[in-house]
Amino acid sequence: MGHDLSQSYRGLLTERIARQLEQDIRSGNIAVGAKLPSERELAAQFGASRNVVREVLRRLETQQLIEVAPGRGSFVREQSPVQARHYDALYRAGRPTVRQLIEARIPLEVEIAGLAAERATDAQLAAIGRANDALLKATDVVDKAHADLDFHEAIAQASGNPVLRVMLSSISGLMFEMMLRSHSDPTIAEPGVPHHGEIYEALAARDVERARRYMHEHLTLGLRTYGRDLDVSVDVMARQHIETLLSQSQGR
Repeated sequence: MGHDLSQSYRGLLTERIARQLEQDIRSGNIAVGAKLPSERELAAQFGASRNVVREVLRRLETQQLIEVAPGRGSFVREQSPVQARHYDALYRAGRPTVRQLIEARIPLEVEIAGLAAERATDAQLAAIGRANDALLKATDVVDKAHADLDFHEAIAQASGNPVLRVMLSSISGLMFEMMLRSHSDPTIAEPGVPHHGEIYEALAARDVERARRYMHEHLTLGLRTYGRDLDVSVDVMARQHIETLLSQSQGR
């Protein structure tokens, strides 16, 4: 149990630090060309291990926000016009609420589910099933959120429509932050509401109507269960919830 809690805490701490540094870079608080503090300094600044800091830096490098120069350190990259217009950054500039994200996901993912029921190959159905199995086996909130996102992205892949797949991918960062909340808050559940297993079974049965209905019911659950957080921006909700989870992990 202690190992699970420690792993969960590390994952949450990584999320918090990465979010903070990404926000500082995108907002210009850390200037283009600036050298980030060393791993040791960042670890001290955030109260984290150097392994956590390395994971954060790897993520920022993958997002092309920093460039790591061996022997010299990590430097903030200049953002190209394409990167500056990255959809995730555009969405966040509008400070979308949880309600608005759900409202966007419903028409998009209901259509995706219907098309996937019609078009999914056996290999794609197997990938959806593996994502569902990974979610059932995951033991901490970060792993659960990643598996949840993989499940929805696998369905989009199976829709056979690359435009819909890219559209869903463009909101994956916001979706992941909602999933962190939904997988750690026992109040976000209602008996009888279809979840991933039922959606997968409808897809495997090639039942278009049932797949669409189950996806719709699955997504609208949040409109009834998020309470006051429904009209809070996703960024604020995620930041507050990560802090709560970190405090709970430390308390244990």
